[in-house]
Amino acid sequence: MERVICLVMGYCFGLFQSGYIYSKFHGKDIRKYGSGNSGTTNVLRVMGKKAGAVVLVGDVLKSILACMAARLLFQSSVPEMFPLLELYAGAGVILGHNFPFYMNFKGGKGIAATGGLVIALGDWRLLVIALGVFLITVIVTRYVSLGSVLGLITVFVTWTVLCATGGIHAEPYTAECCVIVFLLAALGIWQHRSNIARLLHGTENKLWGSQKIRQS
Repeated sequence: MERVICLVMGYCFGLFQSGYIYSKFHGKDIRKYGSGNSGTTNVLRVMGKKAGAVVLVGDVLKSILACMAARLLFQSSVPEMFPLLELYAGAGVILGHNFPFYMNFKGGKGIAATGGLVIALGDWRLLVIALGVFLITVIVTRYVSLGSVLGLITVFVTWTVLCATGGIHAEPYTAECCVIVFLLAALGIWQHRSNIARLLHGTENKLWGSQKIRQS
């Protein structure tokens, strides 16, 4: 029951679509510009750095707040179920962000929300390694999509290694936690399948460069 409550609660947090709400507040529907995605990267490209920063913070915060709510609800009653319940809450946020029912289940790709979950889990090694891989990849290649995919893989690999070596204590739910992290990483990579195809064909948009923003 705790799992279900955290997952549903997280989904409700995830329904706060920062990019969509910000763009509508400024007289636009971000889904009609650029890639048609409501996530941070598309907002950054279409509406500028300030908009991208606001949306990034909003999407990160909703994961952090969902995990905080899970702790407030269950930390005292089932402390042994953390970080498992935080993962369920974060998974709910990512699902709500990616598949909001009121937007015909078409939202973002969940990278900023995943970043918020990593922050909420509170392990600096996981955060530093994953963020480092993401930033280095983006700075060197200018491909946010490639940085996101490699960052997701890094989160799963680092989490698994830390669990296996005792760096993260999730007993007796270690296996379940690893499965959830794997599924979240796999979902994020699946959400980037079109980006991966463009990367393979050399047609992917870079974060900065000469590409023109497509409008629809």
